Amino acid sequence: MGNETMLAIVKDTPGPGLVMTEVPVPSAGPGQVKIRILKTAICGTDLHIYNWDAWSQRTIRTPQIVGHEFVGEIAELGSGVTGYKVGEIVSGEGHIVCNTCRNCMAGRRHLCRNTVGVGVNRDGCFAEYLVIPAVNIVRVAEGIPLEVASFFDALGNAVHTALKFDLTGEDVLITGAGPIGIMAAIVCRHCGAKKIAITNRGEFRRNLAADCVPGIWAVNPQETTIPELMKKMNMTEGFDIGLEMSGNAGAFTDMVENMNTGGRVALLGIPGGETLINWNKVVFGMLTIQGIYGREMFETWYKMMSMLQTGLDVGKVITHRFEAKDYAKGFEAMQSGNCGKVVLSWAE
Repeated sequence: MGNETMLAIVKDTPGPGLVMTEVPVPSAGPGQVKIRILKTAICGTDLHIYNWDAWSQRTIRTPQIVGHEFVGEIAELGSGVTGYKVGEIVSGEGHIVCNTCRNCMAGRRHLCRNTVGVGVNRDGCFAEYLVIPAVNIVRVAEGIPLEVASFFDALGNAVHTALKFDLTGEDVLITGAGPIGIMAAIVCRHCGAKKIAITNRGEFRRNLAADCVPGIWAVNPQETTIPELMKKMNMTEGFDIGLEMSGNAGAFTDMVENMNTGGRVALLGIPGGETLINWNKVVFGMLTIQGIYGREMFETWYKMMSMLQTGLDVGKVITHRFEAKDYAKGFEAMQSGNCGKVVLSWAE
């Protein structure tokens, strides 16, 4: 076993790009599970690492296998692991927590201050095999397509953000029509939101959002202001719910300005640079702003799979499919911005 190798996509040295190379096959230690990877999906975080931006330079240690969105089958159980068997189809939580801090001890693992990210702070899933703790494994419910399960991590971000506040009958503004923003819009529709608007500069993703969510208002914020959009939507008050998915400081500022009194904002995007907020609007408008990171462990996973089993359809969000060896084409699609989810196949 120690001499076996596998193919993996690796950030081998500091600088732009990735390479596919042979690396040792990991073994499952005590309390761990080894997964044979079937499909993975490329995330915006992976693109940051590919481009070697300032965040990546601060965060990533080379050489390292990248990737954190995956589905596979259990290949090996480490000692002490019970409740699973070899061959089961699983995905997994990409945030590995310490289990000893106050929040972990209280069962609030998504609030762990010592989180280690798969494919970011330790070797990831863009490989033929992945080893993670058994407590991070999630069984994939029967009937869910493998390619959808491959991006449960990203769908979980969308579900965690969208479900933070009650959506039923509410008017929702989503800033950023990347795959997570579009999936959040699909969740909003599934959960009974009244009117849904999404803003994005790129036309491809606005069109994708319109294709995925019937009746959504998809606009270019550089051409249509939020007040103009509200007029077109026959809205006389501000938005009840805001989901910030873009990481654009201006988008967040605009969102805050156009919330209804008592409005609630869930903030997943990471704004770059200085973000100016009209705190008078927050205080006198009695707004709630909730930061979102990752997924609730494992309530988000439960609700996500329950919705997928009761009609939630995110299949149209997938726009590109490649064999793992053609990963460079996948990153090229990501780089262009003219894509939804990009799925890589490792094995069938």
